Amino acid sequence: MSQAPLAAVTGGTGFLGVHLVTALAQAGFRLRLLARRAPAHPAFTGLTFATLRGSLEDEAALAELVRGADVVIHAAGVIKAHHHAAFLRANRDGTAAMARMATQIAPEAKFILISSLAAREPELSGYAFSKQAAEAEARQGLQAARLAIIRPPAIYGPWDKETLALFKASLRPVAPLLGNGKAAVIHAQDAAGAIAALAGEKFRPGLFSLADEHPEGYTLRALLEEAARATGGKPRFLRLPAGLVMAAGLASELWGRTRATPPIFTRGKAREILHPDWSVRPDELLPREIYTPRFGLAEGFAHTAAWYRAAGWLR
Repeated sequence: MSQAPLAAVTGGTGFLGVHLVTALAQAGFRLRLLARRAPAHPAFTGLTFATLRGSLEDEAALAELVRGADVVIHAAGVIKAHHHAAFLRANRDGTAAMARMATQIAPEAKFILISSLAAREPELSGYAFSKQAAEAEARQGLQAARLAIIRPPAIYGPWDKETLALFKASLRPVAPLLGNGKAAVIHAQDAAGAIAALAGEKFRPGLFSLADEHPEGYTLRALLEEAARATGGKPRFLRLPAGLVMAAGLASELWGRTRATPPIFTRGKAREILHPDWSVRPDELLPREIYTPRFGLAEGFAHTAAWYRAAGWLR
């Protein structure tokens, strides 16, 4: 009897990663994770996987991670950093190291790079620039027939501390509107399910984006209104001028330089928020025959708000 396929995963302890590990296990994969420390996440209760202690700078650990893998899923990366070079070191150079090791040790393995929709606008932020650079490294280092690049939009769902701010804002008397564009979104379980489906027999090389049933996206006001329906909030909306949003990003950035942990909200993030078009065209989507999202925005936000409340993150 043949063994189940082996998935080698980086970033398995991050927000998307914990959903991805669960989805891969449910899809029947054996799992091998790279982690700096032994994973002890509550979402992993009942799951079985092997863990290699190490980082993306550890070539010996990377070699052992990909050895014998049927698919390598590189989901590790940083979404906040103190400076441009730190984004590049983690996102670009980490991807280059993974691509190099996969080519050397597991040349027959499929390779899925988890990028970001932000990569299509690299001028906006250090994060966006580093994600596009990571894609370039993957294309240069891997055979095109074995490489799939996934660009998720904004991901929300259980365990997400970043989107939590949106739900908290929906409970305040006044909720600020920081931009007037449209953005696609996807529930974390759907993002993970799509990646797990692509990792199996439905694998298709290429560059794909993800989105829920409305890839054309939602305005920030529509997202806040749906969050308010999920939480029971009744905020008034106040649109902030772009200049004020950028000034707030700068203030947060300067404040963050005094702290060990960098802030998520910076001038780069402000430019991303103010960008008018984070929609996804139908021809960019991962084909629905590979995976069809299960969560619409109303169901997804209700599910997420209920989880936040049960976890004590939202009161």
